[in-house]
Amino acid sequence: MWYVYIVECSDNTYYTGITNNIEKRVSKHNSGKGAKYTRNRTPVKLLWSVQSENRSEASKLEYKIKKLKRVDKEKLINRPD
Repeated sequence: MWYVYIVECSDNTYYTGITNNIEKRVSKHNSGKGAKYTRNRTPVKLLWSVQSENRSEASKLEYKIKKLKRVDKEKLINRPD
């Protein structure tokens, strides 16, 4: 199973990514060994995640989310399930 996720960085920016293990990925971000973007923005906090059928679908959704404006990402994060 793959997941698309959004974390909030220490500078209040959002980072969107995909993984097959959310806990491990967030831990990796916080250890400074995650994505280049988050390395100097630790700690990060997981705000939102959703399961995806496969890596391809997760990547497509990640791409769409990365194109959203911050206000639209906030709507997604705060949307009740």
